[in-house]
Amino acid sequence: HAIKFALPAARLPIPKCIWNAAHIHALVIVTANVGPGTNQRVDIEILDSTPHRNVYLSKRDIKGETRLAVTAHGEGEVGVCFKNYLSPDIKLDMARNMSRTVDLDIDIGADAVDYNAIANQESLSGLETEMRKLEGVVKEIVDELEYLKKREERFSDTNLVTNRRVQNFAWFTILALAALGVWQILHLRSFFKRKYLID
Repeated sequence: HAIKFALPAARLPIPKCIWNAAHIHALVIVTANVGPGTNQRVDIEILDSTPHRNVYLSKRDIKGETRLAVTAHGEGEVGVCFKNYLSPDIKLDMARNMSRTVDLDIDIGADAVDYNAIANQESLSGLETEMRKLEGVVKEIVDELEYLKKREERFSDTNLVTNRRVQNFAWFTILALAALGVWQILHLRSFFKRKYLID
């Protein structure tokens, strides 16, 4: 349900990123619980894997439980990246064992919606709340199928274009071999005529 890891401290830390698949316009809720650590600063950044590398938000010096919500702008993966900066007044040999524990929970799509809050706000019964949850899950499944259908169409188009190119190359190869064979026959015939081997 969640990921827990130790984030080592450094002067120029390498980001630790967790990636999850998300569809366009999907709600992404990130809950990060950062453990205590003196002389360390943990920064968080949420970005995506599209060619534009959209950075949804960037927050410095998070402590304790931090809850962040973003909406995905494109198909692909959404990454949550952490960096643990070491304070400049700490010696590097002392920092070898310094780290902070990060407990990370990422909810995407229907999992990210707080249906209890919706039920309280709209005075929904338990059955109506469950129906709302099922509606969200069904919408997510329909969106997933639409995405898969578009990908299948794109792959099918690529397959047809590749097939056409292979056929054209095969015809070109056959014609080139036939033309080369005719040229060889004519060349050998003229050569043998010059040498008076044939009439």
